[in-house]
Amino acid sequence: MANEVKVPTLGESVTEATIGEWLKQPGDAVALDEPVASLETDKVAVEVPSPIAGVMGEHKFAVGDTVEVGTVIASIEEGTASAGPEETRPRETAPKKEDEPLTSAKAVEQDLEQLPSGADAADITTMSPAVRRAVLEHGVDPTRIRGTGKDGRLTKEDVLAAARAKTAAPAPSTSAPAPSSKAVSADKGDRREERVKMTRMRQTIAKRLKSAQEEAALLTTFNDCDMSAVIAAREQYKDLFAKKHDIKLGFMSFFAKAACLALKDIPAANARIEGDEIVYHDYVDISVAVSAPNGLVVPVVRNVDRLSFAEIELAIAEYGKKAKDGALTMEDMSGGTFTISNGGVFGSLMSTPIINPPQSAVLGLHRIEDRPVVVDGEIVIRPMMYLALSYDHRLIDGREAVTALKIIKEAIEDPMRMLIDL
Repeated sequence: MANEVKVPTLGESVTEATIGEWLKQPGDAVALDEPVASLETDKVAVEVPSPIAGVMGEHKFAVGDTVEVGTVIASIEEGTASAGPEETRPRETAPKKEDEPLTSAKAVEQDLEQLPSGADAADITTMSPAVRRAVLEHGVDPTRIRGTGKDGRLTKEDVLAAARAKTAAPAPSTSAPAPSSKAVSADKGDRREERVKMTRMRQTIAKRLKSAQEEAALLTTFNDCDMSAVIAAREQYKDLFAKKHDIKLGFMSFFAKAACLALKDIPAANARIEGDEIVYHDYVDISVAVSAPNGLVVPVVRNVDRLSFAEIELAIAEYGKKAKDGALTMEDMSGGTFTISNGGVFGSLMSTPIINPPQSAVLGLHRIEDRPVVVDGEIVIRPMMYLALSYDHRLIDGREAVTALKIIKEAIEDPMRMLIDL
């Protein structure tokens, strides 16, 4: 008896998704709740579990097809996979010797040498979250790896094998190259273009950011911040903090608590426009921008104004792990009343972040560097950071924005303010 595999509920206001990868092929054995397909939504990748244990049946849609919630995308037959048909079924890749695995370093090296430019290259749009994560972690070029999955798509094993081959490859010779009769072509080189379809998430990011620029009256105010006090506090208490809470004391919890002070005094920075009304919040849900294998995501730390430093750090660490594993859910990223984006971890000195609609403000953090500043009439060297607050001028006046950023600056430079609520 065949059981239907349907597109599950994907979250509030999300009605459709794109099939990113089939994790099980027709004839494969499937366990109960084992993922059989990966769907890409506007925000996250969602795995579709098997409703029963059995044998994978027909795929009713191909990779790249758009499907709606509740749509039947495949079937699963009850029973167990038959060894006979599986053994006689034609393989999509050339057979290998039993003592030479398909994805061995040697095989990958041969593929890299024989792969024509642009031919059979991995289609990035069909990568599963696990494959994308492996590509990022090992720093390999997916377009130079021959995929062994269905239709030539990459598998995680292909990426790992390519990484091993890259590590085992001999270092290039440092001796001067011999003159070549083809040196005349060195100026031009091999030039090629590659067209890659945007993922659903990237398309959504593009639309939302462009919409924010068109609809909101964006403006950014800047300030600089002396990080000496926060750095000293972390240095003094980091060991005790880690021992008691089993988590490192980072900068983000300081800025999150400082933001709570600013948003309490400037409610407009924690509000949103809805039609011809302004919606104010008596709570602070902070969207924290983190990097994931398939793009930038903003999971939400809720009720930050009621959380301790340790609870904030634990929540951010958990979201970071889930983002790396491709396990964030729609619920993790829904809502949010204010955003903090830390471009400093990538080396940014200054930027003008774009708000995350329908929020009205976003705080941008940047790298810390020693700079000369004047303190009590003397020039001293201090660890300084530029802060940026982008805001929707339709809702937030310039005076309010500058005041909010000044409150954050003062709280970071004197952390005692966060303790006594100043």
